[in-house]
Order: sequence, then C-alpha cells, then structure tokens
Amino acid sequence: MKMLVFLIGLTTAWMMGAGVASAITLKTHGSQEALTADGKPVFPIGFTRAPEPGALTPDGKNGYEELAQYGFVFHRVDANNWGPKTEAQVDIILEESAKYRLYAALSVPDLVRIGPNAVKKQAELRRVVTKYRDNPGMGLWKGDDEPEWGKHPVRDLMPFIDTVHELDPAHPVWITQAPRGTIESLKAYDATYDIGAIDIYPIGYPAGVHSHLANKNISVVGDYARWMQQITGNKKPFFMALQIAWSGVVNEGKTLRFPTFHEERYMAYQSIINGARGIIFFGGSLRPALNERDRQLTWNWTFYDNVLKRVLQELKPGSPVFPALIAPSSKAKVKVEIVTGEPGKERTQAAGDQVEVLVREAGDYVFILAAKREGDTVRARISGVPAVDQQTQVLYEEPRSATVQSGVLTDWFAPNEVHVYRMKKQ
Repeated sequence: MKMLVFLIGLTTAWMMGAGVASAITLKTHGSQEALTADGKPVFPIGFTRAPEPGALTPDGKNGYEELAQYGFVFHRVDANNWGPKTEAQVDIILEESAKYRLYAALSVPDLVRIGPNAVKKQAELRRVVTKYRDNPGMGLWKGDDEPEWGKHPVRDLMPFIDTVHELDPAHPVWITQAPRGTIESLKAYDATYDIGAIDIYPIGYPAGVHSHLANKNISVVGDYARWMQQITGNKKPFFMALQIAWSGVVNEGKTLRFPTFHEERYMAYQSIINGARGIIFFGGSLRPALNERDRQLTWNWTFYDNVLKRVLQELKPGSPVFPALIAPSSKAKVKVEIVTGEPGKERTQAAGDQVEVLVREAGDYVFILAAKREGDTVRARISGVPAVDQQTQVLYEEPRSATVQSGVLTDWFAPNEVHVYRMKKQ
C-alpha cells in the first residue's frame, strides 16, 4: 500500500509541474549521422553522473536545470543492487529528470546480462522496460559497462537489447567500451548497442596511462574515435566519453589533475572531427575530486565554472557552430598540407594526421573544424574548399578572420589548437 501511495504521489507531482511532460523519442538512423529527438536533429551531451536530484548550483539554481540548457542532455542513472528500494530511488530521479528535461540514461546492472534459462531475470527486465518506456524522464537505456574489458559474453548481452527493441523502440541502447582490446575484439559487440562509445581519460600524472595505444598525448582521443568509426563500420553513431576526473587522478597514491580549458576544448572538437555525434563528460560527481563547497553540492561546479561551461557554451543549440554539429556529413573532400619555407620560396608537404579537418555544410554556410595534434606550430594549407566568400570568420576568436582564395585556406596552428571556420556560400 505504501508503494502504491508513493507512485500515485509521483504521478501527481508530474502533473502539478509546469505542465504534463510527454515522453521523448530519441532515434538513431542506421549511420553515423546526427541523432534526432522527436524528429529534430540533436547533438547529445551526457554526464556520468549529474548532481543528486534536488542539488543546487553555487548560486542556488537547480543543478539539473543548469545542465539541461545545453540541448538534448542526458545523465547516467545507476540503479545498482536492483530491488524495491533502488526502484523507488529511480522513480524520484526520473521525476526530477522529467521536470527539467535532463534525460535519464537508465542503467540497471543486474539486468543488462542475462544468461541462458534466466527466466526470472528476463521477466523482471520486461517489467522494468515496460514501466519506464513512457516515462517523460527517459532518454536512453545504458547497457553493460565496458563489456569487452570485462570479458562478458555477447550472447548474455543480446537479451537486453532485444527486449528494449521489442518493448521500447523509442529509446536506444548505449554501451561504452574501455580503451582496451582491439578493433576486432570490440567489433564483436556491435550487435549489442544502438549507440557506441569509448571512454578515454588522458590527463594525469604521468600523462596517458589510461591509453593502451602507443600515443599517450591527449590526441589519443582522436585515435579511439577513429577506432569507433572502424568498429561500427560507419553504420552507427557513437559518443566519446571525456574527462572531468577519473580513478587515475583520485585514487589513493594518485595526484589530482584536471584538464585545462585548452585541453578540454581540444578533446571535444577532436572527437567531433573524428566522427562523434555526442560527447559524455565523466567524473563530475567523484567525491575525492570535489572541494569542500562542491561536496555539499554533490558535483564539481568549480571545474564546471572554470572549464566545462566555456566548452559547452560553444556546443549548445543557438551557438554559431551548432548547425555544423547536427548537419549531415559533407561530400566535400579537402586536402591538408603543411607549408614550409619563406614567402616566395614556400613549399608544401603532406600533413598526415598533424592537422585533422571536418567539413560540414548547413544552410548558407560551410563550416570547417580543424585541430592540430602535438608537435611544432605549423602553417596548414587546406585546399578543395567549396565555393565561399573570400573572407571567413574564425568563430570564438573574433575579431580574427581568415582568407579563402581559389578554394584554399591557409592558417597557423599551434599544438592542440582548434580553429572553427564559418564561410558564407557563394
């Protein structure tokens, strides 16, 4: 009887808000194109995890409301030790999520792996999916976490996605893999998710210990994004999980270190340039990374104010670059070379992956997102630019501008520097 009264109270609370919230439909489209929410393209931003429900920002604003301003925003809701008490907590979190449109990525670890003949577990999964599929706080389902590294059999993960697809086609399944294994070993899990991801946290002392690749610099984020392109065969969208904090900087014996704005911005844009259709930020709720004030507020608002907010302001709906983030892949093929030598004696050489470039076309504009890996400061020559006006904006660096002549843009790049060009089509 108490549980019934509790659930009725939740339903009443939803209806007494600013209006009855309706469930949202998040869709992938069988490719690495933008996801859509209720038919509109979105660039999802995720937090693993968000502040606790009801927690406030330092200036007294609801934490969910603050984070939800960045478009389609979701947060991982960990329903560990599944049972009536945990389920009641999930109900509260989804109520708060619905109120502020900070969508839940519901993770029920006890139900994401179902072995042969696990009839009771399968029945409970069906009940849970049926219960939450129409909840206005739901955004997507979180499948097994880092299953390849955990050596969890693919066959045990298939009942989860099959059940979600059958009972709740409005909400996709997302799985994050660890930066481990091989492209082939990770590819074996392709059928277990609709949206893939890899987490990679290269900031720490020493740098790059989270990477199992030879590259230990922050540009390794792009290397793993390229892995995701190959793993999914360019047939599924993927996110990249980036660092606020992680075990390698908060565990005993480790030295706390956060990304700078320059580093966080570079990792975000490098992810996008290499195909990511959404970004997740990990570690905002890790208590060892919180100062005394933020522990009371349950989230790292200090890092948010100093670093993350500035990055998110660039990526949010209504920002100058946002149309490029949700645009289809462009058919334009550009070539990048490095320019050396003095004026009048200039020569070019292949850039390799020193400067990574993404071209997107949206409305009246062509966008070029370009990022330089580690190494020397260079001049890059980007040729094959579609027909655009000669003068181009360099977004977020005003009043700086660049010039396009005969389809060629030449500009300087320092290590881990990002330039975002917006050019008016002719």
